[in-house]
Amino acid sequence: MGKRGVKPKGKVKIQWSHDFAYAVGLLATDGCLSGTKRHVDFVSKDLEQIKNFVKAFKIKDIKIGKTFSGYDRNLSYRVQFGDVLFYNFLLSIGITSAKSKTIGAVKIPDKYFFDFLRGCLDGDGTFYSYWDPRWKSSFMFYTEFVSASQKHVLWLQKQISHFLGVWGHMTKARKGSVYQLKYAKKDSIKILSRMYRKKDALFLKRKKLKIDKALGIIGKRL
Repeated sequence: MGKRGVKPKGKVKIQWSHDFAYAVGLLATDGCLSGTKRHVDFVSKDLEQIKNFVKAFKIKDIKIGKTFSGYDRNLSYRVQFGDVLFYNFLLSIGITSAKSKTIGAVKIPDKYFFDFLRGCLDGDGTFYSYWDPRWKSSFMFYTEFVSASQKHVLWLQKQISHFLGVWGHMTKARKGSVYQLKYAKKDSIKILSRMYRKKDALFLKRKKLKIDKALGIIGKRL
């Protein structure tokens, strides 16, 4: 009988939770699986985002590095680590090394879908508001999810509709090749209320502050 090899140990404990699903959402939008078939890479201009990512996956003893974009030389923060078990897990749920344009459905337990969606919003999504000059005292706001993969946006749209009965509106950016899934005021409130329902959940503070200010104008709060 041959000797058994040492069982590999992962840096990330693979166990679904609200924070774990949130960080999977960050990876699905802003993360990268390297061609080495073991390394996971996450880059953000926001240091808080990086710290949330590390905290959510409970990664110990990892160095936060700095990098500069080749286009505008802006500073970004970066974490990279090798974990074969976690890498293969991400592949199994639908996040691949060439995910940007190929990602479709992601296997998220229903219980944690809106935590995952909050990660998608903090990663590549946006929230914006404005006063509509066409109507007196008309304040508008939109929640928007973005991806270069139409399949992924259509899956998000279907999932959100399944849980909340709202459909939104999908468009393609005039410049570039990204797809945008937008929800207006009434539907946004339904989605945001679910995403931020857990009061001690991880989120990007500056984005949440923007949402809270907009909701405050119409007398709402999460």
